[in-house]
Amino acid sequence: MIAELPMYIAPTQVQQASEQWLALTLRLLGITTRVRDDEPLEQLWLNPRLLLSQTCGYPLMTRLKDQVRVVGRPCFDLPDAKAGEHCSLLVVNQQAPWQQLAELRGGRGVINSEDSNSGMNLLRHALAPLAQKGRFFSHLSISGSHRESLRRVAAGEADLAAIDSVTFAYLARYAPEVVHGVRVLGRTASSPTLPYITSAHGLPVEQLREAMNSALLQLPEVAHLLAIKAVLPAQLHDYAVLLGYQRQAAHLGFTQLD
Repeated sequence: MIAELPMYIAPTQVQQASEQWLALTLRLLGITTRVRDDEPLEQLWLNPRLLLSQTCGYPLMTRLKDQVRVVGRPCFDLPDAKAGEHCSLLVVNQQAPWQQLAELRGGRGVINSEDSNSGMNLLRHALAPLAQKGRFFSHLSISGSHRESLRRVAAGEADLAAIDSVTFAYLARYAPEVVHGVRVLGRTASSPTLPYITSAHGLPVEQLREAMNSALLQLPEVAHLLAIKAVLPAQLHDYAVLLGYQRQAAHLGFTQLD
C-alpha cells in the first residue's frame, strides 16, 4: 500500500510529526508494509494502490474528483485555520508601503503553482474585483512552493503572494526566520482545509478516518505540534465552493491570474 502526506512537509518538526501520525495510523489499520513513492503528485494521487494521501482542494475538483474518494479534512487550531476551514494570507515585503490590495495593481505576483487553491485560486478570487481588462499584475512568476514564494517576496523579487494560512502558521511557529521579511496585508475568502484522499476502491473511508483520529488521540504531542484537533468527515461537494470562486472571477472577466 502507498501512503504519503505530501502537502505539509516543512519545517522539519511538522514533517516528522506527520510521519509519526501516518505510521501509527497504518499500524492501527493492521498494515505492516508501506511502499514509499516519490513519483509526481498527480501520479501518486491516482495510483490504484494509494491507501492514504492529501491533496489540494482545487485539483480535487478539477482533475481527481471521479477518481479518488475523500476521507476527511483536518480541523486545525491555528490563528487562520479553524473548524475545518482555512484561507490564504496575502503577503507583501515587510518594508513595502502598500496598505490596500488595489495599490499592487501593475505589480509583480508570485504563485506556488497554477493549480493551487491557496496560492492561485483564492488569490484570483481576491483580485478579480480589482483587475482591469482581465489583468492585475505586470508580471507573474511560479515559485514551486509557498516557502519559495515567501522568500521571493521577502527578497524583493515579487510584490505579492497568497500563502496557505496553515503553512504560514507552521513557519511562524517553527521557522520564524522564513516569514520575518513579510507582512500580512489581508486575507482571502475561506475554503475547506486540504482533503485526505484514498483510491477509488479499497478500505472504507470511515475506517481510514477512524484510524487517523485514534492515532491523534494516542499521540497528543504530535496532535499539538500539528495543531490538528481531529479529522472531520468530508465529501466532494464540500469543495464545490472552490469552483464557485473560479466562476465568480470569470464573471468579472478574470479567468486567468495575470
